[in-house]
Amino acid sequence: MSQVEELEGRITAALDRIAKGLDGLSSDGGGEADELERVKAELEDEKLASAQLEERIKALHEKQDDQLAELETRATEQAEMLERLDGELQRLRKANDQLRAANSALREANEQGVGEPHLINKAMLAELEALRAARAADAAETQAVLQSLDHLLKAGEDA
Repeated sequence: MSQVEELEGRITAALDRIAKGLDGLSSDGGGEADELERVKAELEDEKLASAQLEERIKALHEKQDDQLAELETRATEQAEMLERLDGELQRLRKANDQLRAANSALREANEQGVGEPHLINKAMLAELEALRAARAADAAETQAVLQSLDHLLKAGEDA
């Protein structure tokens, strides 16, 4: 990008020098019509080159804006994906804590020789919830991996 700006500056400076030269030639009123025509042709060439560079700069800015928008979209998608994954992991931790508590209560009841059916049910429910939470966390993690692979594949196709 700095090369384009440097070239644009050089072209502008050349155009200024040519314009000053044209003013000097016009004020001389001399018979150097050929020189004047040559300078005018150079001026037109420089104007054309300047217009082409401006178009290239405009195209580069548009491309950069498109890439920035795409990156912002991807960042938003990844943030949402990580938020879902974090929620599922929190659910898994909570379910595992419940499972540990239920199993601890069940062990205490068994040590005392008291077989409490509601503790067995509670432990089984906690275990089921832990399994569901683990499955949901695995699914969220798989979705995150698939989404990342999809972005990589699209980037590979674009290249």
